[in-house]
Amino acid sequence: MRRLLTTAFAATITLAASLSPVMADPYDDGQSKAYYEALKGKRVAFVPLSMGFDLTEGWNAGMQNQAEALGYTVDIRDPNWNVEAGVQAVNGFIADKPDVLILHPLDQQAYNRLVPKAMKAGINVIQVNLKSITNGDAYVGADWYDLGRQQAEAIVKACGKDSGKNGKIAIVTGQAATPTIVIGNMAFEDVFAQHPEIQIVAKQSADFDPAKAKAITSTILKQNPDLCGILGVWDGQDTGTAAAIREANMQDQIYFVSSGGGTRDAACKNVENGSFDVYISYDVPGQARDLNAAVKILLETKPVPGSAPFALYTPLKVITKDNLTATSCWTLDEMKASGG
Repeated sequence: MRRLLTTAFAATITLAASLSPVMADPYDDGQSKAYYEALKGKRVAFVPLSMGFDLTEGWNAGMQNQAEALGYTVDIRDPNWNVEAGVQAVNGFIADKPDVLILHPLDQQAYNRLVPKAMKAGINVIQVNLKSITNGDAYVGADWYDLGRQQAEAIVKACGKDSGKNGKIAIVTGQAATPTIVIGNMAFEDVFAQHPEIQIVAKQSADFDPAKAKAITSTILKQNPDLCGILGVWDGQDTGTAAAIREANMQDQIYFVSSGGGTRDAACKNVENGSFDVYISYDVPGQARDLNAAVKILLETKPVPGSAPFALYTPLKVITKDNLTATSCWTLDEMKASGG
């Protein structure tokens, strides 16, 4: 009896095995297998200027989504706006030798030696939105000259000779060493050189601090009660400028131009409520997708670091009350759910 049961069990196992589907290799269209294999298990490192604000949190959300889907990792070391801490973080990652190193340098000069050092160590380098003078393998982000040009042209249209206004404007700028400011100022100067009717009655740095921007703007408005317009340089700082304009009851008089990553709270709500007259967005969701594309390109093609640099400049979006829609801006929750 035991022998019969053993024989029957063995037959059942054999039959089940014969009916089980044979696991075939995944379909390969000639590139897909190599694509997934090139990405799986790789290591990407990211040194932002700081986490905790819309730009870096949005990029990170998009990057983490792709990394999880494709089986690689994105590790972050946060210097929290400190250039020296950023240098230490970059050096630490170079010693760890990730496959790709993504840098977001606050200062144009701070990472000039670190970019070639990383590439010499065999690490491909991407710089995002802010860039050292030294090129890495890829740049993903705004063309700061084009952004500055569009901002300056917007305020010329509002306050220049064809506007019927007096041409008096102020610029509340940011930290002087950043590409945003260095390159943006060149654009401002080039545009205003063609429009001598524009008078810059004040230009002061708020160091990307909204409280400082508010104090500076309040003083400028008291000293220049007939001011026509103000150029801002980043929405995180410009909320302070907008608050000073509101407190002075000068929203109807002051034409305010801002820019930033295009999050709903910082951008669209301030356009809708009249705090910003024109907002130029460098569109963080688009940047996250481009950043992910740059990572994939480098991991797939494996270029010798520094041998074939490329750039993916962000298409800019001009947002005003006239073209504002429900999809003009983004939220971090949306990015976490489906960004990248």
